[in-house]
Amino acid sequence: MTTVAILPVLNTNGEKSYRAIAGDRQSVGKTAGQALDALTALLGETDFSALIVIQSFNPDEFFTVQQQKRLSELMNLWRTARDRGQSLSPKQQAELESLVEIELQAATVRTGVLVQRLN
Repeated sequence: MTTVAILPVLNTNGEKSYRAIAGDRQSVGKTAGQALDALTALLGETDFSALIVIQSFNPDEFFTVQQQKRLSELMNLWRTARDRGQSLSPKQQAELESLVEIELQAATVRTGVLVQRLN
């Protein structure tokens, strides 16, 4: 099963969009659903099945407002660098990857909490 992360991203104007990421593939959409649909098309999976839990993307004890803000800043820097054919500095890239991993872990914990509540 393919693991997909969908993250909210704010552009320089403060407008929110969503980035869906699976391995080295990613897509962007105005909604989480659009980002997921575009990613599914990129992956070429015609039999895509998943359990999807959509959260409000508000800060919580698992991923703070400061972490969300920094992730958004780094994603904007990454997109700018990509569009110019450049890369982030190794330090920025490591920080970005760390924040994505922390958010993925936070999502896993949130899902566990949700499953416990459902049971």
